[in-house]
Amino acid sequence: MSVLVLEDVTKTYPGGVFALRGVSMAVERGEMVAIVGPSGSGKSTMLHVIGTLDRPSTGTVRVDGHDVSRLSDRQLSALRASRIGFVFQQFHLASGVPALDNVADGLLYSGVRQRERRRRAAAALTRVGLGHRLDHRPHQMSGGERQRVAIARAVVGEPALLLADEPTGNLDTASGAAVMELLHELHASGTTIVVITHDREIAAALPRQVRMRDGQVVSEGVVALSAARPSEPGGTA
Repeated sequence: MSVLVLEDVTKTYPGGVFALRGVSMAVERGEMVAIVGPSGSGKSTMLHVIGTLDRPSTGTVRVDGHDVSRLSDRQLSALRASRIGFVFQQFHLASGVPALDNVADGLLYSGVRQRERRRRAAAALTRVGLGHRLDHRPHQMSGGERQRVAIARAVVGEPALLLADEPTGNLDTASGAAVMELLHELHASGTTIVVITHDREIAAALPRQVRMRDGQVVSEGVVALSAARPSEPGGTA
């Protein structure tokens, strides 16, 4: 079953600027996909459209079976909160708030009671290797650890789709490699992941690459899983 479907999607901005030009693609449940391209290629607009942060000008976007065009803004917010997990380059963690509560806040709109939110948050942090850092604030953590907290927050609600926007962009090489290793582990456990990146090395290490230029998909590639992950530099996040 497709978690994500785009059919002939366009996005235009005032002045006749075309950010997306007739994009069609699908992501199946359990896939790990890189959307890769240089600055101005349209991949950031793709992130916003896929993540339902912006509506397409024309075409169809379906997320976990829901046609985005048929949803009200309130329904769209509910879909985004329950079915899509976001990981951003800038982490977007609340300063001065313990990791446990930063992650638990990812369930604020789920209707789950606070005690259960914190229990699930602790489990998610343990899953990303931070079970010993539950009470630490962002300023007490390395960049790699902060990104792991952000990933835990993104997956705590078990979303249908995890969107990672330049997830290693603010990290050193070793921490970035550790974060990508974590994403591969989440994928191996069944999480559907789309990584938006300009880094061709990161894209080449993923099982499928969708390459963009000038708002269009210019090529797609699928590599054998055994070849998808070249050896990465060591180190911890």
